[in-house]
Amino acid sequence: MSQNKITRENLATQLSEEFGVAYTIAYKKIDLILNIWSNSIINSDLNISSLGSFKINHKNSRLGRNPKTKEEHIIKPRKVISFKKSKNLEV
Repeated sequence: MSQNKITRENLATQLSEEFGVAYTIAYKKIDLILNIWSNSIINSDLNISSLGSFKINHKNSRLGRNPKTKEEHIIKPRKVISFKKSKNLEV
């Protein structure tokens, strides 16, 4: 399995070639979809059928340690996005 990263540019190129639309239009549509998804994740969980679900998890602050120098520092609280793939996506 290839470990190539999928970027907006790659998607726009593929869409423009597949459907015969201009690259700029394809790029703008991809950007619009990603913005809609980002806003959906901020407001609530995002479930995409046949792909999976995205959820924001809140992580508390904690004590972290540099394994090399053993120096301790506080890791600030933060939000992270988790993804759970759909059963339809599993190969």
